[in-house]
Amino acid sequence: MTKAHVLGFPRIGAQRELKFAQEKFWRGDIDEAALTKTGADLRRTHWAWQHEAGLDFVAAGDFAWYDQMLNTAVLLGAIPPRFGFDAQKLTLKQYFELARGNAAQPALEMTKWFDTNYHYLVPELDAQTRFDGGVDWFFYEVDEARSQGHQVKPVLIGPLTFLYLAKSKTPGLDTLSLLGRIVPAYRRILEKLAARGVEWVQIDEPILALELPQAWLDGFAPVYREFSQTGLKLLLGTYFESVADHAALLATLPVAGVHLDLVRAPQQLEPFLAQWPADKVLSLGVVDGRNIWANDLTASLATLQHARAQLGNRLWVASSSSLLHSPVDLEHETALDAELISWLAFARQKLAEVANLKRGLTEGVSRISAVLAASDAAQASRRSSARIHQPAVQARVAGLQARDAQRFSAFAVRQPKQQAWLKLPPLPTTTIGSFPQTAEIRAARAAFKRGVLPEAEYRAAMQAEIRLVVEKQERLGIDVLVHGEPERNDMVEYFGEQLSGFAFTRNGWVQSYGSRCVKPPILFGDVARPTPMTVEWSQYAQSLTAKPMKGMLTGPVTILQWSFVRNDLPRSEITLQIALAIRDEVVDLEQAGIRVIQIDEPAFREGLPLKKRDWLSYLDWAGKAFRVSASGVADETQIHTHMCYSEFNDILPAIAALDADVITIETSRSDMELLAGFGQFAYPNEIGPGVYDIHSPRVPPVDDMLRLIRKAAEVVPAERLWINPDCGLKTRGWPETEAALATMLDATRRARAELARAGKLAADNSPYRAHGHSGHCDCAH
Repeated sequence: MTKAHVLGFPRIGAQRELKFAQEKFWRGDIDEAALTKTGADLRRTHWAWQHEAGLDFVAAGDFAWYDQMLNTAVLLGAIPPRFGFDAQKLTLKQYFELARGNAAQPALEMTKWFDTNYHYLVPELDAQTRFDGGVDWFFYEVDEARSQGHQVKPVLIGPLTFLYLAKSKTPGLDTLSLLGRIVPAYRRILEKLAARGVEWVQIDEPILALELPQAWLDGFAPVYREFSQTGLKLLLGTYFESVADHAALLATLPVAGVHLDLVRAPQQLEPFLAQWPADKVLSLGVVDGRNIWANDLTASLATLQHARAQLGNRLWVASSSSLLHSPVDLEHETALDAELISWLAFARQKLAEVANLKRGLTEGVSRISAVLAASDAAQASRRSSARIHQPAVQARVAGLQARDAQRFSAFAVRQPKQQAWLKLPPLPTTTIGSFPQTAEIRAARAAFKRGVLPEAEYRAAMQAEIRLVVEKQERLGIDVLVHGEPERNDMVEYFGEQLSGFAFTRNGWVQSYGSRCVKPPILFGDVARPTPMTVEWSQYAQSLTAKPMKGMLTGPVTILQWSFVRNDLPRSEITLQIALAIRDEVVDLEQAGIRVIQIDEPAFREGLPLKKRDWLSYLDWAGKAFRVSASGVADETQIHTHMCYSEFNDILPAIAALDADVITIETSRSDMELLAGFGQFAYPNEIGPGVYDIHSPRVPPVDDMLRLIRKAAEVVPAERLWINPDCGLKTRGWPETEAALATMLDATRRARAELARAGKLAADNSPYRAHGHSGHCDCAH
């Protein structure tokens, strides 16, 4: 029988209830009982919405107090022994310590979930990992949903995906070698679900969208043969890309059904229809789980009708992926105009889209005629709206020349020109841009936005914060300063608010990690910069100090990746529109006397297609967009960029081709592992590996930071090495920020002295060598 379902639902709540409860718990303002009640209330609401919309199942097990990969690890009992926790008696406080670190141990490493802006915690596995079982929270939630009268479809991350995304802490250990241990653990979980009367279980194996080594592919058949003996009906979930390369494998696996993402990869449907067995369900994800555009119901229904002609009742209707990546409820967006609202659907509205498509498919088009008419009208409005198209912007993109995407001179020529006026010491210190966003800053910004705080008072308040940040940096002894960004709500939203082609929600929050939520702009039309966006604030900050002040911008690829992007133009063209707007800002900053400018691209790798065969095209247009944004300035102007929480080693040539004078990267959680590739590649420009993790409240001792600096100096020549935190300091409090930066400066001074004694600094004690680096690293790796 045809079913309607979603692969998961956002956990944060329409008003970010989970975030605020988490943070109160961390501060000690509420106890565990109050936190768990918030979670239970949210689950009850979200299940009710799924049921009331007309879905055949509610998704259970998709809720997480921090992250679904961490949830899977604690369910399996696979937690790092370095914490000393009993996996079967784990408390919520200990769970959060795994995610955030504690005084004795740094947090688990964090990185991006495939090509999304969601960050997952990377499980740590070693040769002794046993998977003997952990806490039973997962089963409590399944029981909870069933007790509320719902037909439940539990959701699990599959064993091969779990192992593939985990990290081995035993040198030379391939995590695939642990498959024989993890499968019995999963079987025990499935048997417990079967004992509860559960019929269907969704097991997500999104790694099938990657180009997997054959050894990993070979693991699927024996694993799922084992699982088939539990008597459960298993729906194997795939998403984010085509899995057509594995259609034959998936057709033969002993599962009851497979889910396909037809939003990201509509072309994969036909290969599956051509060979799909008569005893298996095919779940088709036609409602976009990752974007906010209302579904073209007429087009989706045509696709489903085509598939149903072959599949009959074995066709299921679904979201493309979990709705985790969508905002929760459009009903709260009362400030958006009616035309724009008609173009949008958030997670709750997507439930109705899935259910209506099932109704149209099984009961007839006439049963949803009014819904289809509204959908058709919205699609026509969006195609023809004059607010979307700016001919001048399109002409400027079309007129770009090769010279617009390169600096005037090579780095070897630029570097001494920059050194001549910067006059920085060895191992120059800086931060990534933002400083603590205090309650007072947020309150002033909110009051100004509401019209309660006059503009003059708002500007005075922000200038006071900038003065404070500059004074604190000078007192600490930081070499290249930032203004702290008190006027910015978010590194993408702030710029989108000042660019044409963007719209903004009040409650369009999505989870980035833990309690960190972001509110992506809606990029619906052509992009241009009407007026300067940051010049006034940076110019004011520079007036307060004789030290160099960095102008802080977000790069075009990151603005694209961290927005809800229009789907009527190629992403490459949209990114070049943004790049030209950022280029205008870079030129204006330089003319205003800001000669160090950071263009952050933390999402550069995140944008990579999941299949390597598609990388070259992306890296070409994404790299071009960055260079267009950065290349309108003189050689003397130093361009920085920042990237974080991604593996870079496999795209180092493309990162080098960005030709930023300085790149800062996150490396502390990986204990500088990420830096090794930069050394082996002989990365030619200057680099600042992060020496402490800003996502943890832990302030590392000076010896920890000094050890990381030493490791970095073994890879990167000292004359090209910068010292900085991993990322911006926006989410931290002032006491820990000042303590951590003071420690960083102490470690840097010690490292300078050590390098001088070892003769690794220039003999004349000048800050840098007097010439550009040859491109070869002469340090031991």
